[in-house]
Amino acid sequence: MRRDDVEAAAWWLRDRVVDTPLVRSTTLDQIAGVRLWLKAENLQTGGSYKFRGALRAVDQIAQQGTHRGVIAQSTGNHALAVAMAAERYGLTATVVLPIDASPGKVASIEACGARVELAGTTVEERLEVVERLRAASGDAFLDAYDHPDVIAGQGSATWDLVEEAGRRGTRLDAVVVPVGGGGGVAGACLTVQGSDTAVYGVEPVGCDSLGQSLAAGRRVSVPPAPTLADGLRPSLVGRLPFEIVRDRIAGVVRVDDDEIARAVCLGLFHAKLLLEPSGAAGLAGALRLAASGSFTDIGVVLTGGNAEAAVIARLVAEYGAEREGAAS
Repeated sequence: MRRDDVEAAAWWLRDRVVDTPLVRSTTLDQIAGVRLWLKAENLQTGGSYKFRGALRAVDQIAQQGTHRGVIAQSTGNHALAVAMAAERYGLTATVVLPIDASPGKVASIEACGARVELAGTTVEERLEVVERLRAASGDAFLDAYDHPDVIAGQGSATWDLVEEAGRRGTRLDAVVVPVGGGGGVAGACLTVQGSDTAVYGVEPVGCDSLGQSLAAGRRVSVPPAPTLADGLRPSLVGRLPFEIVRDRIAGVVRVDDDEIARAVCLGLFHAKLLLEPSGAAGLAGALRLAASGSFTDIGVVLTGGNAEAAVIARLVAEYGAEREGAAS
């Protein structure tokens, strides 16, 4: 894949997806000690930047005219995005989710008319079901990260982020993108290729397949650990994303649940943005990165906002109690 693929996707998507805002917060800048440029993809159609890649890929499948439906596997947001894109093009959709998938995401997917299959907790278990379903139906498989159209589409969020910051007179020192299977961070790496902007991935502690794979020089499977960021726990980074990022990415930042929870609340109270924990992981990583003192302007892709009400209520209550305790 090339940078041109992301540019083409960005132009094609321009009038087909929400032009999400680039949000600035003086308070967050003060907390971070750098200028943060927040790409609010939680406001995207379907509540995440996954819709960009899904729409681009489903369009290509529909144009071919050889499949009546699509099959996808993911931990949630990609599946919802595929279901919504398929509905737009009049294709059937079947999605395979882990058995502990968010009930809210399952309900949203089914509301689009898609069929939901639950299978295990690892990507390997979900792929086994995908193969069985594909063999029976002949539907097209739309992988969550190992698909060039998905990577290009998700990369368009970073493309728009960098472009808008440039229009405001700012060259970003770094762009930070949460990592699940690696499609979004791969698209980001392609976007900034040839520039001085560094790309950093963010992974939850214990779900760091990309970090371990980069250290080993080959893809390494990691049994997913418990994490607030349920969308960032694929056990193995995608083959194509790994090939793209291995010589382009500046590094991987690991964040724990406390940092993710704090980022959710900081985003809510200071940027006025409702983020799911996976979507807030980028902000958590940017805050950790900013602490190094090596950056002035950091772009952050806030990848999703499909949050469970009970989770947000708990995190906000804990954040409020912590602040009260610190003030007393």
